[in-house]
Amino acid sequence: MADTQQVDPKAERKAARLAQQISSFSQAHGGAEGQVAYLGERGARIVLVGEDGNWGDLVAPSYEIAEKAVEKSGITAHESFDGEFAAKVKTGRYEWSRMAGIQVGGPKND
Repeated sequence: MADTQQVDPKAERKAARLAQQISSFSQAHGGAEGQVAYLGERGARIVLVGEDGNWGDLVAPSYEIAEKAVEKSGITAHESFDGEFAAKVKTGRYEWSRMAGIQVGGPKND
């Protein structure tokens, strides 16, 4: 029996573009792992952590597109951002000063 699901070409192109960005990040950082987080109407956030500890994120217009992009990229996907996966993230002065500036009145990042 043939698959009768409709494929949205625009969604497929967006997933392919995101997958390429994920793959580029992975190549630049010795491999990568990721996690998709639902953002509500805004879509979904794809958090990426490289094997070198560097991290980044991308936003997809929907959770489904984000999942498809992660799948196409071939990276390992995690259900949540915790434990050993979260421990791989390396933070520097920028992140700590930024968090302090936002949360407890620390120095501004100009």
